[in-house]
Amino acid sequence: MIQFQTLVAALEHNRSDDRFVGFINGQDQEKVITFNELYERALGLLNILQEKGVSQGDYLILNLNDNEQMVDVFWACQLGGIIPVPLAIGISDQHRQKVFNVYKQLTSKELNKAYLYTDRKTLHKLQTSATDQSENTLWQSLSANAILTDDVVDVSHPGQIANVQPEDISFIQFSSGSTGSPKGVVLKHRNLLANIDGIQQAAQFTTNDISLSWMPLTHDMGLIGFHLNPVVCNYSHYIMRTDLFVRRPLYWMTAASDKKANVLCSPNFGYKHFLNAYHRKGLEDIDLSHMRLIFNGAEPISVNLCEQFTNELAQYGLPKNSMFPVYGLAEASLAVSFPEVGADLEVLNVIRESIAILSSPTLASETEAASTLVGVGQIIPHCNVRISDESGKELPDNTVGHIHIGGKNVTEEIIGDDGTIFFDGGWVNTGDLGFVSNKGLFITGRYKEILFVNGQNFYPHDIENSLQNIEGLEQALELGKAVVTGVTSNINDLEQVLIFVLHKGTVDEFKTIATKIRTNVNEQFGIEVHHVIPIRKIPKTTSGKIQRSALADAYLDGDYKDILQELSHQPIADTIEEDNQDEIVNAIQKICLEALPDKTFSVNDSLLELGASSLSLVEIHSGLDELYPGQIEITDLVDHPTITDLAAFIKSKESFAVSS
Repeated sequence: MIQFQTLVAALEHNRSDDRFVGFINGQDQEKVITFNELYERALGLLNILQEKGVSQGDYLILNLNDNEQMVDVFWACQLGGIIPVPLAIGISDQHRQKVFNVYKQLTSKELNKAYLYTDRKTLHKLQTSATDQSENTLWQSLSANAILTDDVVDVSHPGQIANVQPEDISFIQFSSGSTGSPKGVVLKHRNLLANIDGIQQAAQFTTNDISLSWMPLTHDMGLIGFHLNPVVCNYSHYIMRTDLFVRRPLYWMTAASDKKANVLCSPNFGYKHFLNAYHRKGLEDIDLSHMRLIFNGAEPISVNLCEQFTNELAQYGLPKNSMFPVYGLAEASLAVSFPEVGADLEVLNVIRESIAILSSPTLASETEAASTLVGVGQIIPHCNVRISDESGKELPDNTVGHIHIGGKNVTEEIIGDDGTIFFDGGWVNTGDLGFVSNKGLFITGRYKEILFVNGQNFYPHDIENSLQNIEGLEQALELGKAVVTGVTSNINDLEQVLIFVLHKGTVDEFKTIATKIRTNVNEQFGIEVHHVIPIRKIPKTTSGKIQRSALADAYLDGDYKDILQELSHQPIADTIEEDNQDEIVNAIQKICLEALPDKTFSVNDSLLELGASSLSLVEIHSGLDELYPGQIEITDLVDHPTITDLAAFIKSKESFAVSS
């Protein structure tokens, strides 16, 4: 049992040279700092923050792309009673505008000041993302309250440690997907320590464990599960750069073998990304026999991917029962339910219609349309779960309903709460649907209709709103004429993003609309649209609400198979132009073919219009950076989306001309 009452007490007690956190920034770029060094560095950085005027109870937005800097400033905040607000750095204006939205929400509370901790380059990009007068005003305020990492040089002078109490706020976790009005989950020290104690008991962590994670420290699994948990439980751990995993997913397992890490984690898409690279390139001789747990969470879990991953890596000694499907969310300080360590996957094949809300799941026969559900275990210590109807009344076991959580680990405040989250008795509505069978929890879907793509949340209405700004399609895609939804296919394993458009013209006319929609969504949100589907009527309830689930079910039932086939009938692109003598074009084309093995395209096709995902773009950029170091920013792929355009851009750069 963990006896600490605050994170500060945990770090002070565990500060020693026997445990460490290692930062993996590249295959030959690593740095290790002991818990004692972490404490000293954080204390020195706290002094700098305090000299800049940041006081106990103030907010500090962390907009960083460096894990080492993130860890240092996070703990500096803990020691000083400052409230950190980690936000991911995005490559688009849409992502960067989230910083403005969060800053606006924090400053509207009028209780404490809000500051920004970032680097000069990121601060400048925030300025260029300010699109109107209100955002310019916010940027000026942010800039005036910005503390830049570029100016942090001397951390040898310790700051003043605050008298931090269990009731004090440790940090605020903002939702990753909603750029318009993101919600901020307020987590206190006592919430986090209760959850970490439950995690330690349920997953049987000891000081001999070694974990490795590529999850970003702006994500609750990355920050709480694979950094705060190791510090509190006093075991060594490694943090790999997320973009390193995206560029070189195979190195994830190579590093796990080299470091003898026995605890890993990934959302569903990460296993798919790894396997795609593994099937193309293979894996060197490694040893995974020491593996104890591989956490699988943060988005819907695919039993196919679980089994494929463990089966493929069994030849390297990976224990079959190391796959550990879990359920959690920021509102719970992370973890809600874990399976028994070493248990087999618990899988149910149920009739799709039987998992509607208030229904009792029914096992499906081999001939019936089924949904495959993976059990996510039993509720961990200090947390409570009830399955409820819409009013909050508890439902019996084996009945699908709203998943509500309560307990010592559960938040009591959410910034931006719309009044639908909290129920009497401290219960929090997770927005997910599920049921309990034999004390085990199963997740069936999401009442809020949030899309989970590449480990992030996206709200359909945000995407739908962006479509209204496509030039020339303002009327065709006005609100209510385009519907965004997602489905998880047993064939493709990952969540597919579908956009249905009210259209009464020809198929040829629709192809142009579909292309513009794919490009817009890719540029604005960095996600791939699997299908844009024309429909004659949008299903709605009697109260006028769009029935997204009806469209998703029709797609899964194959109702749109004919129209999708008709849309796909087009001339086959010349994917490889063997007579092309341009060395740069050929080099770029080779990289793109490796990153987009399932796409058909020519050197003149827009990669964005093909629906290249953000993961693919990062992989392409990585390959180009190896050939032409420092010549290309990832945003250049958006500005020069075809292979020929990109080749011309590279040739035009003065540094390239000099070097060649």
